[in-house]
Amino acid sequence: MLESSINSSLVQPHFVVDGQGVNDEISSMPGIFQQSVDVLIETISKDVESGINNHMLFPVIHSSLKDPYASAAHVDDMPLQNAVRLLREKFGDSIVILTDVCLCTATDHGHCGVIHNEVIDNDRTIPVLSKIALSHAKAGADYVSASDMMDGRILAIREVLESEGYVKTGILAYSVKYASSFYGPFRDAACSAPSFGDRGSHQMDIRSGYPEAILEAVTDEGEGADIIMIKPALTYLDVVRQVSDVVSRPVAVFNVSGEYSMVLSATPDEESRKKMVREIFHSFKRAGADVIVSYHTREAVSKNWL
Repeated sequence: MLESSINSSLVQPHFVVDGQGVNDEISSMPGIFQQSVDVLIETISKDVESGINNHMLFPVIHSSLKDPYASAAHVDDMPLQNAVRLLREKFGDSIVILTDVCLCTATDHGHCGVIHNEVIDNDRTIPVLSKIALSHAKAGADYVSASDMMDGRILAIREVLESEGYVKTGILAYSVKYASSFYGPFRDAACSAPSFGDRGSHQMDIRSGYPEAILEAVTDEGEGADIIMIKPALTYLDVVRQVSDVVSRPVAVFNVSGEYSMVLSATPDEESRKKMVREIFHSFKRAGADVIVSYHTREAVSKNWL
């Protein structure tokens, strides 16, 4: 179970690729790497030694395996699923493993859902999301993290998990996810940029007010979400406060790639970066965040910034 103190509530994201010995730094996200499973296990082992116990895994799927239906995403021996199994074998229940559930990294068009008649079809997408979530649960994930923003997917995932006996697998719902301009570096890292159009049909308008955010969060909570996510974090702290005041489940924020890269470009040395990251993290906690997913986690924890 994720804990609530600021250090223990931090989550380190990782990008998992196929191959052996792969450790490629992402140019738009200095300090963050695409890693093959063998390298990832070593990296997480070092993270655990430094006190980082919460890890979120994102799949990076080779273009040759992508298709319109994200078929590769729910294959049981893909790198992400293999990484989860090996991490569970190595660490048992001493770490928390969260996995990203979406179609965008496995579709040849880069969108978060199945395209039908040139638009994302919500209802055709949900069964695929459920298959992905189930494959992650079978591998040993503690939380499957639905980042797609399709309507009704939390209930569908919950029903599939429970029908297959995975009653203890948690669901982290990206309940309030905006169509933000801060996701660019992540799309480089995950090779998930849409090949046409944008994601405005299912992600929230950046101008949207509190009623929609609260409705989305309360709906996901009612469908069985265990953690409610708001993304991005920095530019939506007011939304974090409004949502955290209403829901009874823990609230998570994602300190996204653009926010991370912005801090790195604005801080000329480690001491100034330390001060900025500390300020940012405490602002998340004040706003009501119980869980903080951040690319700064490794440096902040290993160097005892908090």
